Amino acid sequence: MSAYPVRTLLFTALLALAACGTPKNNGQPNNSKTNGAFQYLKSDRPRSTPDAQAKADATTLAQDNTAFALDLYQHIRGQAGNLVLSPYSISAALAMTWGGARTATETDMATTLHFSLPQDRLHPAFNALDQELASRAQQAETEDGRGFALHIVNSIWGEKDHPFLPSYLDLLAENYGAGLRLLDFAGAPDASRQIINGWVSDETNARIKDLLPPGSILDTTMLVLVDAVYFNAAWAKPFEKGSTAPGTFHALDGSSPSVQMMSEGAELPYRSGAGWQAVEIPYEGDQLAMDVIVPDATHFSDYEGSFDAAAFQSVIASLQPAEVDLTFPKFTFSSRLDKLTQQLQAMGMASAFNGSADFSGMDGLHDLALSQVIHEGFIAVDESGTEAAAATAVTVVGSAAGGGNTVTLAVDRPFLFAIRDRGTGTVLFLGRVVNPS
Repeated sequence: MSAYPVRTLLFTALLALAACGTPKNNGQPNNSKTNGAFQYLKSDRPRSTPDAQAKADATTLAQDNTAFALDLYQHIRGQAGNLVLSPYSISAALAMTWGGARTATETDMATTLHFSLPQDRLHPAFNALDQELASRAQQAETEDGRGFALHIVNSIWGEKDHPFLPSYLDLLAENYGAGLRLLDFAGAPDASRQIINGWVSDETNARIKDLLPPGSILDTTMLVLVDAVYFNAAWAKPFEKGSTAPGTFHALDGSSPSVQMMSEGAELPYRSGAGWQAVEIPYEGDQLAMDVIVPDATHFSDYEGSFDAAAFQSVIASLQPAEVDLTFPKFTFSSRLDKLTQQLQAMGMASAFNGSADFSGMDGLHDLALSQVIHEGFIAVDESGTEAAAATAVTVVGSAAGGGNTVTLAVDRPFLFAIRDRGTGTVLFLGRVVNPS
Protein backbone atom coordinates (compact mmCIF):
# COMPACT_ATOMS: atom_id res chain seq x y z
CA MET A 1 0.00 0.00 0.00
CA SER A 2 1.35 3.40 -0.92
CA ALA A 3 1.81 6.36 1.37
CA TYR A 4 -1.16 8.20 -0.12
CA PRO A 5 -3.87 9.17 2.40
CA VAL A 6 -6.33 6.38 3.11
CA ARG A 7 -9.44 6.64 0.94
CA THR A 8 -12.72 4.76 0.89
CA LEU A 9 -14.43 3.87 -2.36
CA LEU A 10 -18.00 2.69 -2.24
CA PHE A 11 -19.64 0.96 -5.19
CA THR A 12 -23.34 0.22 -5.21
CA ALA A 13 -25.17 -1.89 -7.74
CA LEU A 14 -28.92 -1.98 -7.67
CA LEU A 15 -31.24 -4.38 -9.47
CA ALA A 16 -34.91 -3.74 -8.80
CA LEU A 17 -38.22 -4.96 -10.05
CA ALA A 18 -41.02 -2.43 -9.37
CA ALA A 19 -44.75 -2.63 -9.77
CA CYS A 20 -45.11 0.58 -11.74
CA GLY A 21 -43.34 3.73 -12.78
CA THR A 22 -40.55 4.60 -15.19
CA PRO A 23 -37.00 5.30 -14.02
CA LYS A 24 -35.86 8.88 -14.10
CA ASN A 25 -33.68 10.09 -16.92
CA ASN A 26 -30.06 9.99 -15.81
CA GLY A 27 -28.68 11.77 -18.85
CA GLN A 28 -27.40 15.33 -18.87
CA PRO A 29 -26.72 17.41 -21.96
CA ASN A 30 -23.37 18.76 -20.87
CA ASN A 31 -20.20 17.77 -19.04
CA SER A 32 -20.89 19.47 -15.72
CA LYS A 33 -24.24 20.55 -14.39
CA THR A 34 -25.60 21.28 -10.93
CA ASN A 35 -28.79 19.40 -10.06
CA GLY A 36 -30.19 20.01 -6.58
CA ALA A 37 -27.77 18.73 -3.96
CA PHE A 38 -25.11 17.50 -6.37
CA GLN A 39 -23.07 18.53 -9.39
CA TYR A 40 -23.19 16.29 -12.46
CA LEU A 41 -19.92 15.54 -14.25
CA LYS A 42 -20.00 13.39 -17.35
CA SER A 43 -17.62 12.40 -20.11
CA ASP A 44 -18.63 13.95 -23.42
CA ARG A 45 -18.53 10.47 -24.98
CA PRO A 46 -22.03 9.25 -25.93
CA ARG A 47 -23.17 5.77 -25.02
CA SER A 48 -21.90 3.40 -27.67
CA THR A 49 -24.14 1.64 -30.16
CA PRO A 50 -23.23 -2.05 -29.92
CA ASP A 51 -21.46 -3.43 -32.99
CA ALA A 52 -21.53 -7.02 -34.25
CA GLN A 53 -18.57 -8.02 -32.07
CA ALA A 54 -20.18 -6.63 -28.92
CA LYS A 55 -23.47 -8.38 -29.68
CA ALA A 56 -21.67 -11.69 -30.19
CA ASP A 57 -19.67 -11.16 -26.99
CA ALA A 58 -22.92 -10.48 -25.09
CA THR A 59 -23.81 -14.14 -25.57
CA THR A 60 -20.51 -15.17 -24.01
CA LEU A 61 -21.01 -12.69 -21.18
CA ALA A 62 -24.49 -14.05 -20.42
CA GLN A 63 -23.03 -17.56 -20.17
CA ASP A 64 -20.21 -16.30 -17.96
CA ASN A 65 -22.67 -14.49 -15.71
CA THR A 66 -24.71 -17.68 -15.32
CA ALA A 67 -21.56 -19.59 -14.32
CA PHE A 68 -20.80 -16.89 -11.72
CA ALA A 69 -24.41 -16.93 -10.48
CA LEU A 70 -24.42 -20.65 -9.77
CA ASP A 71 -20.89 -20.58 -8.35
CA LEU A 72 -21.92 -17.80 -5.98
CA TYR A 73 -25.10 -19.66 -5.05
CA GLN A 74 -23.07 -22.62 -3.85
CA HIS A 75 -21.14 -20.29 -1.52
CA ILE A 76 -24.25 -18.67 -0.02
CA ARG A 77 -26.69 -21.57 0.15
CA GLY A 78 -25.66 -22.31 3.74
CA GLN A 79 -27.55 -19.20 4.86
CA ALA A 80 -30.78 -20.15 6.59
CA GLY A 81 -34.23 -19.53 5.17
CA ASN A 82 -35.52 -18.29 1.83
CA LEU A 83 -33.05 -16.66 -0.55
CA VAL A 84 -33.35 -14.23 -3.41
CA LEU A 85 -30.45 -12.48 -5.09
CA SER A 86 -29.64 -10.77 -8.36
CA PRO A 87 -26.45 -12.17 -9.86
CA TYR A 88 -26.83 -9.71 -12.75
CA SER A 89 -26.75 -6.80 -10.29
CA ILE A 90 -23.62 -8.10 -8.59
CA SER A 91 -21.91 -8.80 -11.93
CA ALA A 92 -22.74 -5.36 -13.32
CA ALA A 93 -21.53 -3.55 -10.19
CA LEU A 94 -18.29 -5.44 -10.05
CA ALA A 95 -17.81 -5.05 -13.82
CA MET A 96 -17.80 -1.26 -13.38
CA THR A 97 -15.34 -1.79 -10.53
CA TRP A 98 -13.25 -4.13 -12.66
CA GLY A 99 -12.92 -1.34 -15.21
CA GLY A 100 -10.47 0.32 -12.84
CA ALA A 101 -8.69 -2.86 -11.73
CA ARG A 102 -5.16 -3.63 -12.88
CA THR A 103 -2.46 -6.35 -12.49
CA ALA A 104 -3.30 -9.23 -10.13
CA THR A 105 -6.49 -7.54 -8.92
CA GLU A 106 -7.83 -7.51 -12.47
CA THR A 107 -6.92 -11.17 -12.99
CA ASP A 108 -8.36 -12.39 -9.68
CA MET A 109 -11.63 -10.52 -10.14
CA ALA A 110 -12.01 -11.87 -13.68
CA THR A 111 -11.47 -15.43 -12.44
CA THR A 112 -14.01 -15.08 -9.63
CA LEU A 113 -16.61 -13.35 -11.79
CA HIS A 114 -16.04 -15.81 -14.66
CA PHE A 115 -15.21 -12.94 -17.01
CA SER A 116 -13.61 -14.69 -19.99
CA LEU A 117 -13.55 -11.53 -22.13
CA PRO A 118 -10.72 -8.97 -21.87
CA GLN A 119 -11.42 -5.42 -20.67
CA ASP A 120 -11.76 -3.97 -24.18
CA ARG A 121 -14.53 -6.47 -25.00
CA LEU A 122 -16.16 -7.09 -21.62
CA HIS A 123 -17.55 -3.57 -21.15
CA PRO A 124 -18.93 -3.27 -24.72
CA ALA A 125 -20.51 -6.69 -24.18
CA PHE A 126 -22.20 -5.44 -20.99
CA ASN A 127 -23.42 -2.44 -22.99
CA ALA A 128 -24.86 -4.72 -25.68
CA LEU A 129 -26.45 -7.06 -23.14
CA ASP A 130 -27.83 -4.13 -21.14
CA GLN A 131 -29.46 -2.60 -24.20
CA GLU A 132 -30.78 -5.97 -25.38
CA LEU A 133 -32.49 -6.48 -22.02
CA ALA A 134 -33.86 -2.94 -22.08
CA SER A 135 -35.49 -3.66 -25.45
CA ARG A 136 -37.66 -6.38 -23.92
CA ALA A 137 -40.25 -3.88 -22.69
CA GLN A 138 -40.67 -2.42 -26.18
CA GLN A 139 -41.03 -5.90 -27.67
CA ALA A 140 -43.66 -6.84 -25.08
CA GLU A 141 -45.62 -3.65 -25.67
CA THR A 142 -46.13 -4.66 -29.28
CA GLU A 143 -47.94 -7.80 -28.12
CA ASP A 144 -51.00 -6.61 -26.20
CA GLY A 145 -49.69 -3.84 -23.95
CA ARG A 146 -50.40 -5.51 -20.60
CA GLY A 147 -48.18 -4.94 -17.55
CA PHE A 148 -44.61 -5.49 -18.61
CA ALA A 149 -41.68 -3.17 -17.94
CA LEU A 150 -37.94 -3.72 -17.93
CA HIS A 151 -35.77 -0.61 -17.53
CA ILE A 152 -32.04 -0.44 -16.85
CA VAL A 153 -30.28 2.72 -15.61
CA ASN A 154 -26.89 3.49 -14.06
CA SER A 155 -25.59 6.31 -11.89
CA ILE A 156 -22.29 7.03 -10.17
CA TRP A 157 -21.64 9.23 -7.15
CA GLY A 158 -18.15 10.58 -6.43
CA GLU A 159 -16.32 12.76 -3.91
CA LYS A 160 -16.43 16.30 -5.29
CA ASP A 161 -12.75 17.03 -4.63
CA HIS A 162 -11.30 13.74 -5.87
CA PRO A 163 -9.81 13.60 -9.39
CA PHE A 164 -10.95 10.65 -11.50
CA LEU A 165 -9.17 9.67 -14.69
CA PRO A 166 -10.91 10.86 -17.87
CA SER A 167 -10.33 7.42 -19.37
CA TYR A 168 -12.35 5.82 -16.55
CA LEU A 169 -15.19 8.31 -16.97
CA ASP A 170 -15.13 7.61 -20.72
CA LEU A 171 -15.45 3.86 -20.08
CA LEU A 172 -18.46 4.37 -17.81
CA ALA A 173 -20.16 6.80 -20.20
CA GLU A 174 -19.64 4.72 -23.33
CA ASN A 175 -20.56 1.33 -21.89
CA TYR A 176 -22.86 2.02 -18.94
CA GLY A 177 -24.41 5.35 -19.92
CA ALA A 178 -23.37 6.79 -16.58
CA GLY A 179 -21.87 10.08 -15.50
CA LEU A 180 -20.57 11.22 -12.14
CA ARG A 181 -22.75 12.91 -9.53
CA LEU A 182 -20.47 14.84 -7.20
CA LEU A 183 -21.21 14.88 -3.45
CA ASP A 184 -19.40 16.19 -0.38
CA PHE A 185 -18.56 12.82 1.18
CA ALA A 186 -15.69 14.37 3.13
CA GLY A 187 -17.72 17.19 4.69
CA ALA A 188 -21.17 15.64 4.92
CA PRO A 189 -20.99 11.84 4.70
CA ASP A 190 -24.37 11.05 6.25
CA ALA A 191 -26.18 13.73 4.27
CA SER A 192 -24.60 12.25 1.14
CA ARG A 193 -25.79 8.79 2.18
CA GLN A 194 -29.34 10.08 2.53
CA ILE A 195 -29.21 11.73 -0.90
CA ILE A 196 -28.20 8.43 -2.51
CA ASN A 197 -30.78 6.48 -0.52
CA GLY A 198 -33.42 8.97 -1.62
CA TRP A 199 -32.46 8.45 -5.27
CA VAL A 200 -32.59 4.67 -4.82
CA SER A 201 -35.98 4.87 -3.10
CA ASP A 202 -37.40 7.05 -5.88
CA GLU A 203 -36.07 4.75 -8.58
CA THR A 204 -37.48 1.60 -6.95
CA ASN A 205 -40.91 2.91 -5.94
CA ALA A 206 -39.74 2.80 -2.31
CA ARG A 207 -39.03 -0.96 -2.40
CA ILE A 208 -35.42 -0.26 -1.34
CA LYS A 209 -35.58 2.62 1.15
CA ASP A 210 -32.33 2.33 3.09
CA LEU A 211 -29.84 0.60 0.85
CA LEU A 212 -26.91 2.31 2.56
CA PRO A 213 -27.19 1.86 6.34
CA PRO A 214 -25.90 4.46 8.83
CA GLY A 215 -22.12 4.47 8.92
CA SER A 216 -21.70 3.02 5.44
CA ILE A 217 -20.65 6.38 3.96
CA LEU A 218 -17.55 7.81 5.65
CA ASP A 219 -15.66 11.06 5.25
CA THR A 220 -13.13 9.03 3.25
CA THR A 221 -15.68 7.67 0.74
CA MET A 222 -14.61 8.33 -2.83
CA LEU A 223 -17.18 6.71 -5.12
CA VAL A 224 -20.62 5.05 -5.23
CA LEU A 225 -21.82 3.23 -8.36
CA VAL A 226 -25.52 2.42 -8.78
CA ASP A 227 -26.88 0.06 -11.43
CA ALA A 228 -30.69 -0.10 -11.43
CA VAL A 229 -32.87 -2.49 -13.40
CA TYR A 230 -36.66 -2.22 -13.14
CA PHE A 231 -38.83 -5.16 -14.08
CA ASN A 232 -42.58 -5.54 -13.79
CA ALA A 233 -44.06 -8.57 -15.50
CA ALA A 234 -47.47 -10.17 -15.74
CA TRP A 235 -47.64 -13.87 -16.44
CA ALA A 236 -48.34 -14.70 -20.07
CA LYS A 237 -51.35 -16.58 -18.71
CA PRO A 238 -52.31 -15.25 -15.25
CA PHE A 239 -53.53 -17.65 -12.60
CA GLU A 240 -57.27 -17.43 -11.95
CA LYS A 241 -57.73 -15.75 -8.57
CA GLY A 242 -60.86 -17.79 -7.96
CA SER A 243 -58.78 -20.97 -8.10
CA THR A 244 -56.42 -19.88 -5.32
CA ALA A 245 -57.08 -21.77 -2.10
CA PRO A 246 -55.29 -22.72 1.12
CA GLY A 247 -52.92 -25.65 0.80
CA THR A 248 -50.20 -27.38 2.77
CA PHE A 249 -46.54 -26.64 2.04
CA HIS A 250 -43.97 -29.10 3.37
CA ALA A 251 -41.25 -26.72 4.54
CA LEU A 252 -37.56 -27.51 4.84
CA ASP A 253 -37.65 -27.25 8.64
CA GLY A 254 -40.23 -30.02 8.85
CA SER A 255 -43.22 -27.77 9.47
CA SER A 256 -46.36 -27.86 7.31
CA PRO A 257 -47.73 -24.31 7.09
CA SER A 258 -50.96 -23.53 5.31
CA VAL A 259 -50.26 -21.17 2.38
CA GLN A 260 -52.26 -19.71 -0.50
CA MET A 261 -51.78 -22.03 -3.49
CA MET A 262 -52.52 -20.86 -7.04
CA SER A 263 -53.72 -23.38 -9.65
CA GLU A 264 -53.68 -23.42 -13.43
CA GLY A 265 -53.73 -25.92 -16.25
CA ALA A 266 -51.74 -24.92 -19.32
CA GLU A 267 -49.19 -26.04 -21.88
CA LEU A 268 -45.82 -25.14 -20.38
CA PRO A 269 -42.17 -26.12 -20.88
CA TYR A 270 -41.71 -29.05 -18.47
CA ARG A 271 -39.31 -31.85 -17.64
CA SER A 272 -38.83 -34.46 -14.97
CA GLY A 273 -35.49 -36.05 -14.21
CA ALA A 274 -33.79 -38.22 -11.65
CA GLY A 275 -34.96 -36.67 -8.39
CA TRP A 276 -36.56 -33.47 -9.74
CA GLN A 277 -39.31 -31.83 -11.76
CA ALA A 278 -39.02 -28.47 -13.54
CA VAL A 279 -41.45 -26.08 -15.18
CA GLU A 280 -40.97 -22.75 -16.94
CA ILE A 281 -43.66 -20.08 -16.47
CA PRO A 282 -43.39 -17.38 -19.15
CA TYR A 283 -44.11 -13.71 -18.64
CA GLU A 284 -46.10 -11.61 -21.07
CA GLY A 285 -44.34 -11.30 -24.40
CA ASP A 286 -42.55 -14.65 -23.87
CA GLN A 287 -39.20 -12.86 -23.60
CA LEU A 288 -38.62 -13.69 -19.93
CA ALA A 289 -39.71 -16.57 -17.75
CA MET A 290 -39.49 -18.00 -14.26
CA ASP A 291 -37.86 -21.43 -14.15
CA VAL A 292 -38.98 -23.50 -11.15
CA ILE A 293 -37.00 -26.61 -10.19
CA VAL A 294 -38.60 -28.84 -7.56
CA PRO A 295 -36.44 -31.60 -6.07
CA ASP A 296 -38.20 -34.71 -4.82
CA ALA A 297 -39.38 -34.74 -1.22
CA THR A 298 -36.52 -35.12 1.33
CA HIS A 299 -33.90 -34.63 -1.41
CA PHE A 300 -33.77 -30.83 -1.57
CA SER A 301 -30.42 -30.41 0.21
CA ASP A 302 -28.70 -33.06 -1.90
CA TYR A 303 -29.99 -31.57 -5.13
CA GLU A 304 -29.19 -28.01 -4.08
CA GLY A 305 -25.62 -29.07 -3.29
CA SER A 306 -25.12 -30.25 -6.86
CA PHE A 307 -26.93 -27.32 -8.47
CA ASP A 308 -24.24 -25.71 -10.60
CA ALA A 309 -24.22 -23.97 -13.99
CA ALA A 310 -24.01 -27.27 -15.87
CA ALA A 311 -26.97 -28.71 -13.97
CA PHE A 312 -29.02 -25.57 -14.53
CA GLN A 313 -28.27 -25.41 -18.24
CA SER A 314 -29.04 -29.11 -18.59
CA VAL A 315 -32.49 -28.60 -17.05
CA ILE A 316 -33.24 -25.58 -19.26
CA ALA A 317 -32.11 -27.38 -22.41
CA SER A 318 -34.31 -30.40 -21.62
CA LEU A 319 -37.62 -28.55 -21.23
CA GLN A 320 -40.33 -29.62 -23.66
CA PRO A 321 -43.98 -28.51 -24.07
CA ALA A 322 -46.40 -30.48 -21.92
CA GLU A 323 -49.89 -30.07 -20.51
CA VAL A 324 -49.27 -29.23 -16.86
CA ASP A 325 -51.72 -29.00 -14.00
CA LEU A 326 -49.67 -26.61 -11.89
CA THR A 327 -50.18 -25.74 -8.24
CA PHE A 328 -47.85 -22.95 -7.14
CA PRO A 329 -47.64 -20.95 -3.88
CA LYS A 330 -48.00 -17.21 -3.57
CA PHE A 331 -45.03 -15.78 -1.69
CA THR A 332 -43.36 -12.55 -0.65
CA PHE A 333 -40.02 -12.31 1.14
CA SER A 334 -36.71 -10.53 1.27
CA SER A 335 -33.19 -11.68 2.11
CA ARG A 336 -29.85 -10.03 2.78
CA LEU A 337 -26.36 -11.41 2.10
CA ASP A 338 -24.26 -9.87 4.84
CA LYS A 339 -21.32 -12.26 4.36
CA LEU A 340 -20.88 -11.69 0.65
CA THR A 341 -17.49 -10.10 1.32
CA GLN A 342 -16.08 -13.28 2.81
CA GLN A 343 -17.77 -15.44 0.19
CA LEU A 344 -16.26 -13.49 -2.71
CA GLN A 345 -12.83 -13.72 -1.10
CA ALA A 346 -13.28 -17.47 -0.71
CA MET A 347 -14.16 -17.63 -4.42
CA GLY A 348 -10.79 -16.16 -5.37
CA MET A 349 -11.01 -12.37 -5.04
CA ALA A 350 -8.92 -12.06 -1.86
CA SER A 351 -6.29 -9.83 -3.50
CA ALA A 352 -8.94 -7.20 -4.27
CA PHE A 353 -9.57 -6.80 -0.54
CA ASN A 354 -6.03 -6.42 0.76
CA GLY A 355 -3.07 -4.07 0.56
CA SER A 356 -1.94 -5.43 -2.79
CA ALA A 357 -5.17 -4.35 -4.53
CA ASP A 358 -4.69 -2.27 -7.66
CA PHE A 359 -7.56 -0.03 -8.79
CA SER A 360 -5.26 2.53 -10.35
CA GLY A 361 -7.37 2.57 -13.49
CA MET A 362 -9.83 4.80 -11.62
CA ASP A 363 -7.59 7.58 -10.40
CA GLY A 364 -4.00 6.67 -11.28
CA LEU A 365 -3.20 5.84 -7.64
CA HIS A 366 -2.50 2.51 -5.92
CA ASP A 367 -4.20 2.97 -2.55
CA LEU A 368 -7.70 1.53 -3.02
CA ALA A 369 -9.03 -1.91 -2.02
CA LEU A 370 -12.44 -3.52 -1.68
CA SER A 371 -13.76 -3.44 1.87
CA GLN A 372 -17.22 -5.05 1.95
CA VAL A 373 -19.97 -6.27 -0.34
CA ILE A 374 -23.62 -6.32 0.80
CA HIS A 375 -26.59 -7.60 -1.19
CA GLU A 376 -30.30 -7.43 -0.47
CA GLY A 377 -33.17 -8.90 -2.48
CA PHE A 378 -36.97 -8.89 -2.51
CA ILE A 379 -39.52 -10.90 -4.48
CA ALA A 380 -43.32 -11.18 -4.54
CA VAL A 381 -45.30 -13.66 -6.65
CA ASP A 382 -49.08 -13.69 -7.05
CA GLU A 383 -51.76 -14.60 -9.60
CA SER A 384 -50.92 -11.61 -11.83
CA GLY A 385 -47.14 -11.85 -12.04
CA THR A 386 -43.91 -11.03 -10.24
CA GLU A 387 -42.38 -8.09 -8.43
CA ALA A 388 -38.80 -8.13 -7.15
CA ALA A 389 -35.97 -5.87 -6.12
CA ALA A 390 -32.31 -6.32 -5.30
CA ALA A 391 -29.42 -4.07 -4.33
CA THR A 392 -25.67 -4.55 -4.03
CA ALA A 393 -23.29 -2.30 -2.11
CA VAL A 394 -19.52 -2.62 -2.49
CA THR A 395 -17.25 -0.49 -0.31
CA VAL A 396 -13.60 0.09 -1.08
CA VAL A 397 -11.04 1.49 1.35
CA GLY A 398 -7.52 2.67 0.81
CA SER A 399 -5.17 0.25 1.50
CA ALA A 400 -38.42 -36.03 -19.57
CA ALA A 401 -41.17 -34.27 -21.85
CA GLY A 402 -44.93 -34.69 -21.25
CA GLY A 403 -45.49 -36.49 -24.56
CA GLY A 404 -49.01 -35.12 -24.92
CA ASN A 405 -50.19 -36.46 -21.56
CA THR A 406 -51.14 -34.14 -18.72
CA VAL A 407 -48.59 -34.06 -15.92
CA THR A 408 -49.25 -32.82 -12.42
CA LEU A 409 -46.80 -30.64 -10.54
CA ALA A 410 -47.73 -29.54 -7.03
CA VAL A 411 -45.02 -27.17 -5.83
CA ASP A 412 -45.78 -27.97 -2.20
CA ARG A 413 -42.20 -28.42 -1.02
CA PRO A 414 -38.94 -26.40 -1.17
CA PHE A 415 -37.90 -25.33 -4.66
CA LEU A 416 -35.33 -23.32 -6.57
CA PHE A 417 -36.21 -20.56 -9.00
CA ALA A 418 -34.60 -18.29 -11.58
CA ILE A 419 -36.01 -15.34 -13.50
CA ARG A 420 -34.28 -15.62 -16.86
CA ASP A 421 -34.20 -13.71 -20.12
CA ARG A 422 -34.92 -16.37 -22.72
CA GLY A 423 -33.19 -14.64 -25.61
CA THR A 424 -29.81 -14.07 -23.98
CA GLY A 425 -30.00 -16.63 -21.17
CA THR A 426 -29.26 -13.90 -18.60
CA VAL A 427 -30.29 -14.85 -15.06
CA LEU A 428 -31.77 -11.70 -13.53
CA PHE A 429 -32.88 -13.28 -10.25
CA LEU A 430 -31.98 -16.56 -8.55
CA GLY A 431 -33.15 -18.07 -5.29
CA ARG A 432 -34.99 -20.70 -3.33
CA VAL A 433 -38.21 -20.96 -1.35
CA VAL A 434 -38.07 -23.26 1.65
CA ASN A 435 -41.16 -21.81 3.37
CA PRO A 436 -43.47 -19.43 1.47
CA SER A 437 -45.24 -18.42 4.68
